[in-house]
Amino acid sequence: MIVSRGEQIADTIAARIVGGSIEPGERLPSEARLADEFSVSRAAVREAIQRLQTRGLVRTRTGSGSYALTPPAESGDAWLQASGSAERAELHAFRTAIEQEAAALAARHRTSDDIAVLQAALEHLASLSLPAEIVEADFALHRAIAVASHNRYIVESLERIGAPAIVFPPDGANARGAEAAAEHAMVVRAIIAADPLSASAAMRAHLVSSAARATS
Repeated sequence: MIVSRGEQIADTIAARIVGGSIEPGERLPSEARLADEFSVSRAAVREAIQRLQTRGLVRTRTGSGSYALTPPAESGDAWLQASGSAERAELHAFRTAIEQEAAALAARHRTSDDIAVLQAALEHLASLSLPAEIVEADFALHRAIAVASHNRYIVESLERIGAPAIVFPPDGANARGAEAAAEHAMVVRAIIAADPLSASAAMRAHLVSSAARATS
């Protein structure tokens, strides 16, 4: 698998954050400085920052820059993990509840930076074909919506559920992939349009459809 320069840069910066050479709260170098350091374009740097945001390692403030966050702790905590069909159904219901609210809050509170991240995440997801990459990118889009809600508890809950539990691996059917892509686009459009009711309804419709596709 070919790894993009943006991903390579993200891995390098992530190692610095996790290793402590970049401390929580510390401002990352500017796009220009990072582009010079890694000998890449600013577009590659922006991709790296987006990936770091998706991993929960960086927070970007409009007009101020990007700041390192405290790395997620390694934990054996089983909270929000499910085993068995009954628990998975309960977890999906919980996910639906918080993600509906995340979409509504994102429509109310999203910033221009949030919109840029959402659009980039949507485009990135549409460009992929490998199942493992699609699962990761699908979760990244949902996490970006949670981040745009500006509610830390929603973000933490989604992170603790994790991609394996909430994203059903695609089965390779083009029609189903197109359905999911259209549903994601509807959610993002409603958020950009600052329409909380439509965003919430679109998210619910997407999650209900996802569950149906997974069992059909």
